[in-house]
Amino acid sequence: MTLCCPPPPVKPDGAASYTWPMPSGSAADSTLTLYRRGIELLEEEDFAEAAEPLEEAARRAPEKTSVREALGRAYFRSGRFAAAAVEFKAVVEKHQVDDYAHFCLGRALAKTGEVDRARHHLALASNLRPDRRDYSFYRAML
Repeated sequence: MTLCCPPPPVKPDGAASYTWPMPSGSAADSTLTLYRRGIELLEEEDFAEAAEPLEEAARRAPEKTSVREALGRAYFRSGRFAAAAVEFKAVVEKHQVDDYAHFCLGRALAKTGEVDRARHHLALASNLRPDRRDYSFYRAML
């Protein structure tokens, strides 16, 4: 019988210890840890570096729209607009009324020259959140 993980270490008194440190390295990094590291790097405005842990988190959990949105932001802010559009499109497909995802997708598409598609997503974002002046500003620019 193969165990999914090693048994906990045993303390000198014979009791199991469940508070041992996790081994370091990418294999031991959880998806949540990767996501948090990516968010930290985004906050530090290290966008290209933020993409690395977020790419791994997205590879492990492609259904997590929070990870895909953060990865899209990292790509966008590092000038990788086509890659950003792919990530924001994945979010929009899963959450069709996510105004921010439509806005980001529209901005990324505009940067890649896909103006008609960009207009569509910026209009959706503006209609979903008419109170957001930034949405209407970028919509009017196109």
